Amino acid sequence: MALAPLDESITLDQLSSDPYPIYRRLRAESPVLRVAATGRTLLTKAALTKAVKENPELFSSDDPHTPMKPAFRAHTLMRKDGQAHFVERKAISKALTPKMIKTDWGPLYEQLAEEYVARLPRGETVDLFSELCGPLAARILAHILGIPEANDEQMQRWSQVLIDGAGNFGWKPELFAASDAANDEMDALFAALEPKRRAEPDGSAYSVMLNADDPIPMSQIYSNIKIAIGGGINEPRDALATIVYGLLTNPDQLAEVRAQEAWDKAFEEGIRWVAPIQVSSRRALEDTELGGCDILKGDTVMTVQASANRDEEIYEDGENFFVFRDKNPHQAFGNGPHHCAGAHVARRTVGKIILPMLFDRFPNMTLPDPEAVIWKGFGFRGPINLPVVLN
Repeated sequence: MALAPLDESITLDQLSSDPYPIYRRLRAESPVLRVAATGRTLLTKAALTKAVKENPELFSSDDPHTPMKPAFRAHTLMRKDGQAHFVERKAISKALTPKMIKTDWGPLYEQLAEEYVARLPRGETVDLFSELCGPLAARILAHILGIPEANDEQMQRWSQVLIDGAGNFGWKPELFAASDAANDEMDALFAALEPKRRAEPDGSAYSVMLNADDPIPMSQIYSNIKIAIGGGINEPRDALATIVYGLLTNPDQLAEVRAQEAWDKAFEEGIRWVAPIQVSSRRALEDTELGGCDILKGDTVMTVQASANRDEEIYEDGENFFVFRDKNPHQAFGNGPHHCAGAHVARRTVGKIILPMLFDRFPNMTLPDPEAVIWKGFGFRGPINLPVVLN
């Protein structure tokens, strides 16, 4: 056996602008490939990505070379294993349980969705990404986290800056300068809100973590909230935009989704088709082998969920959006100990509330020019605009 082949031709720009043809080729030719531009070994088959995520004893989340650490100015729970990860995840997940989401937050989600959808003008062309998907995801998240004092613009800007920093595999200093400034703003807000969240406990993540019987350190409470800001806006935002695009470009499927009220299926297919979180890194703790290639102790492998979700061994016609698949065992929310803690929130807000409400209010919504929609992102991906006519 030998190390995986080394590719020096694939660029980060290519992976950001249009990665799917590259992943399709890699699944067929080199499912384990060292890609120089990323400094990592890319894994593009579903069996490989699943095996790595489900074996934290061999593949650690603690990647010392990740740009996430400077971006968040913290060693976050995303980069921890075992008990350290469990303790921090448990601290925030008490605010994100399905029961809490349904009983404590459900009515508020509905109210916020109604407010934001009601603002949209009938009969006009609107960029749904900037006018609904982003702001509504930001507002819902601000309430869940216990920082509703942060406005939509701040939440979205902080999220994007953290995402840009966490995906800064080219280590551009200007991106870390921007994340430093955002960290300063967030730290100041959290400190200002702390007395109120202690004195008036509620079910928000900040309040739950502050008022716990055995609270985690303040530095980790802060980093937990920042991780949620980083991932908790883009995931529902990009999922919503992707699903609306998928349905409007497949009107026959939209009609069937309406007839069956299959919004939950549409949600699962959208995040399979274009996974909002496309890749994750893991560090090999021992010499091992993957897909017939040697992986050396200390090497960083990158599980490409984006590619696994289109693997020909699992999906027929996986490159296309098709809501009514027989099986859809996608990895968009990850798997293993780091399965996305916000999965229930995204499923409920996007799948059960916003999608049916949006298509009910604008039953004849159209996407006049699908070619005008721009898709971007290597680490995180979705449309960055969505110009629709609201009828």
